[in-house]
Amino acid sequence: MLYLITAIFIIGYLAIAMESKLQINKAATALMTAGIIWILYITTSALTVPKVSPDSFSNFLAENPGVQSLPLLQQCIKYITDVQIIENLGEVSETLFFLIGAMTIVEIIDVHGGFAIITNRITTRRKKELLWIISGIAFFMSAVLDNMTTSIVMIMLVRRIIPNYKERWIFASMIVIAANSGGAWSPIGDVTTIMLWVKGNVTSAPLSMSLLLPCMVSAAVPVALASRMIKGEIIPNNTVDPVSTSVEKVITVKERTVIFFLGIACLLGVPVFKSTTHLPPFMGVLLGLSIIWIYTDIMYKHKIHVEERFKHRVTNVLHRIDTATILFFLGILMAVGALTASGILDKAAQFLNEKVHNIYVINTVIGLLSSVIDNVPLVAAATGMYPVVDAATISSAADPAFMSYFAVDGGFWLLLAYCAGVGGSILIIGSVAGVVIMGIEKMNFVWYFKNISLLALIGYFSGIAVYIAQVFLTTGTL
Repeated sequence: MLYLITAIFIIGYLAIAMESKLQINKAATALMTAGIIWILYITTSALTVPKVSPDSFSNFLAENPGVQSLPLLQQCIKYITDVQIIENLGEVSETLFFLIGAMTIVEIIDVHGGFAIITNRITTRRKKELLWIISGIAFFMSAVLDNMTTSIVMIMLVRRIIPNYKERWIFASMIVIAANSGGAWSPIGDVTTIMLWVKGNVTSAPLSMSLLLPCMVSAAVPVALASRMIKGEIIPNNTVDPVSTSVEKVITVKERTVIFFLGIACLLGVPVFKSTTHLPPFMGVLLGLSIIWIYTDIMYKHKIHVEERFKHRVTNVLHRIDTATILFFLGILMAVGALTASGILDKAAQFLNEKVHNIYVINTVIGLLSSVIDNVPLVAAATGMYPVVDAATISSAADPAFMSYFAVDGGFWLLLAYCAGVGGSILIIGSVAGVVIMGIEKMNFVWYFKNISLLALIGYFSGIAVYIAQVFLTTGTL
């Protein structure tokens, strides 16, 4: 039965990767995959639970004497429904609520034209200089916002400046690379780093300090190589942005500025909130959302001259949240939870430990796979295979040096965050940012592969080299 569960997961995985060809939303596929796997697992739980979770199962029976008189299958079903599903849903919900809160704050900033505060300050006319500026902004912006929003904001700016679509594709490609690289070094910059941070695999300061330089190199190298593909100056475009004009009719520049900085402060304050209160990050981001929600409601309360349909209240902004993406995360993370509960990921981890036994090779392969396969299930599978270990586990392990890579802020988790985030840039379909840019710009997959993929690959391996060099210089070993 474990082979059947694995086969179902692989089929679901492939369907997610082929979403554009099948024209079936990946959220639907992920939810179906999770449902089928949990059904298969619970119907055969009598064969699995006592072997995979003997200690936890025994404790459950000891704490619930009434269950002990039931047949073994019923005992296992009660254990799965009362313990394993609840625990999995609790862990998944932390990530989902964080994403909902962060996505809402970003949408509030965007719908009020807050990002124009950054984009309106770009005045250079040299295309090469503009490429570096755009890429730099995308890199640091995506450390706070999600990669998709950053890419959309920056490509909309480029569309107003660069009329030639072939040149614009170069800019768009560098935006994707910079956004993916920028999101990998921040605990709130990418879905995968959010997952690792929320689950406690990494903490904010070590993640940022360890990955900032490798991520900068992974973005700077492709931009330096791509800058040779463009030349000349920009012809000024004096057209008026209708979106900015409509926003200015409703709110003042001062109010827009307050919303922008308040939203950014709420996002940046989440790591501080977590380290200070020790509460989960989703509590911090929801607290931040409530602050900006109250501010905008008070702001619109005094705009009695503005029709209600023109007011961008948070209740209206919530409709703009990509619910399908949230459901995709729910489905894929619950599916991976079933693989963990059934012991499949433990077997996979044992295989990699015995046959590969090298975190650099394992993570490099994960990064390359993320250019084809969504990095969310990849990271979810990795966290399922390798639980975070403590000092006692490390000291009692057969290979303590290798096992230490899986401690909090261990080398495996830090390099996983880099590889899963940056590796998605190798192909245009390897990240949400790339897919969105591909749709907006009608970019050709083959064009990206021929002109950009090699640059992204060089940047990817350059960043890994820098990370390895940092580890060697800091510890003297690898």
